Amino acid sequence: MRNCTPVRVVFLVVLAGLLAIPFQSFSMPPAPQESGPQTPPPAAPGDQQVPPPAQGQAPAGNKGDQKKPSYSIQVESNVVNVDVVVTDQNGDVLTGLKRENFRVLDDGQAQVITNFGPTEAPITVAMVMEYSALSYNYFAAKATYWGSDFLNHLNKQDWVALVTYSMKPTVQVDFTQNKDEVYRTMRSLGFPDFHEANMFDALIDTLDRLQDVKGKKSVLLITTGKDTFSKHTLDQTYKRLKQTDISVFCLALAEVENVLADARGRSGAQNIAYLQSKNELENFSKQTGGYAWFPRFDGEIPEIFQTMAAFLRNQYTISFAPSNSAHDGKYHKLKIDVVEPDGSPLNLTNKKGKRMKAQVYAREGYTAMTGQVGDLK
Repeated sequence: MRNCTPVRVVFLVVLAGLLAIPFQSFSMPPAPQESGPQTPPPAAPGDQQVPPPAQGQAPAGNKGDQKKPSYSIQVESNVVNVDVVVTDQNGDVLTGLKRENFRVLDDGQAQVITNFGPTEAPITVAMVMEYSALSYNYFAAKATYWGSDFLNHLNKQDWVALVTYSMKPTVQVDFTQNKDEVYRTMRSLGFPDFHEANMFDALIDTLDRLQDVKGKKSVLLITTGKDTFSKHTLDQTYKRLKQTDISVFCLALAEVENVLADARGRSGAQNIAYLQSKNELENFSKQTGGYAWFPRFDGEIPEIFQTMAAFLRNQYTISFAPSNSAHDGKYHKLKIDVVEPDGSPLNLTNKKGKRMKAQVYAREGYTAMTGQVGDLK
């Protein structure tokens, strides 16, 4: 599009809007030429694959030395994969744990861990950002400001996509390793068009798009927590989260504004509505093994994103074949414990020798497949 005139650009944008062509899934476009080729590391047997193009869509053609993203073939098996992060009670990530330090309970029944290892794959994250005209565009500007800082905590080999939502979700930038492209896009978004903030629809839509993307996938949801007009309900959102292995991290935009509103004597009904939205964000994260933050000051943001990056770079992947192999489509509750090799609680102490508790972050369950054997969700 670099040689197009402004009139032609406007025409194409209007035409695309009229046609309302839906995205099928995330694809992997090549990086812009001016930034040089951005290619993923070559795949080796057992390595994590980079996100593939959309189903039924051919990969983009090469430009110069740019390479196409690689594909992988998954062999269906009756296996559950769980990504786990372990911290101490101060939030410091624990590394160096072994297979024998983990105990997996599936609906209360101990399971045999068939595969175990630390995660070494690049981060693959979809940044889903509320970009609504609510509150006179205030939170849209705040989301852009905070979201741009997240890019500073990604490595060169990490993949990031940008999705904004108001009335409906829009993929602004598909998965790329070019962080400058995402930053430029965020800075050129313009004024929001709608006063809606359909969070449930945006989250479900993103999970659906990510379903066939390869890699260690996660979602960063930057939001006020308000949902104004979604087609999907909260219960439907929770149900969809039970079917995914994608970690959801939530960053709340409106904490300090609500604290100040309470101090000014805001009505009890408004306060209850905000507390309900906070509870929803906490449940989104807890259910999927992520985390929810409610910062009050801009100065907290760099540390929050540093913590999120540490979570994603220090995950353990645990695999097991459920002893109950019934393909009944039911939801199974998972419990991951960290223990000593003899099964006793993990002996964790601080520098002064005081005992500390370990905190495990992992999804709370999975939905068994129905019918044929396949990877459980």
